[in-house]
Amino acid sequence: MRIITLNLNGVRSAANKGFFRWLPTQQADIVCVQELKAHVVDITGEMISPDGYHGYFHCAEKKGYSGVGIYSRHKPDNIIEGLGIAEIDAEGRFLRADFGPLTVISIYFPSGSSGEHRQAAKFFFLERFLPMLKELAGCGREIILCGDWNIAHKEIDLKNWRSNQKNSGFLPEERTWLSGVFDELEFVDVFRRINTEPEQYTWWSNRGQAWAKNVGWRIDYQIATPEIAAKATEVSIYKAERFSDHSPLTIDYDYNI
Repeated sequence: MRIITLNLNGVRSAANKGFFRWLPTQQADIVCVQELKAHVVDITGEMISPDGYHGYFHCAEKKGYSGVGIYSRHKPDNIIEGLGIAEIDAEGRFLRADFGPLTVISIYFPSGSSGEHRQAAKFFFLERFLPMLKELAGCGREIILCGDWNIAHKEIDLKNWRSNQKNSGFLPEERTWLSGVFDELEFVDVFRRINTEPEQYTWWSNRGQAWAKNVGWRIDYQIATPEIAAKATEVSIYKAERFSDHSPLTIDYDYNI
């Protein structure tokens, strides 16, 4: 089973940059996308159901903002849109698909970088999402949460960690929260289970020469329950082409969907 996750920074923009030409060449079973920046009525054809895929979406109420999606070759047994929390669901941040005993979730955490009000919204999200993660961890299903978590976990996960310790995405409170997901709830950072090398980033600022100099952050994850995480065999970050300010994260699992 191959799963890809990518923050598109606009599905229409990514389409124009060749994402949907690249996708069929990857032989992925499930593709989780974030930051659609569109409503379903705004996206047609290959963006709704790429060749061989079923497409499912949870869009934000606000136009041109947020939104998540899942493309899957196998039709899911069940789809759940949203967390049941109005303030969060209005921003289109959570989409769940069940395939037998496996659950795959496309998730897009808020960014707090635009100001204190958005950092407050991010903390609101973290506080309310943690009990749901605890419930998922203990539900007896195999869970893979794919998406942009907008938190770099450790110093190895961003280039300029020293100068970012007071910035959203690398705040001590955010990192401690994510450590709790791993240490207390026993979820696994699947990429880091296999690749422990530095300078493995999935997002680069559009400012300066961040991409050219590889001044990036690893904020896109596949985070899974222990049993399915242990079945991961290969991980990669695709950088040969750019569809977004993020790069696709691909993980192969020794698992039949």
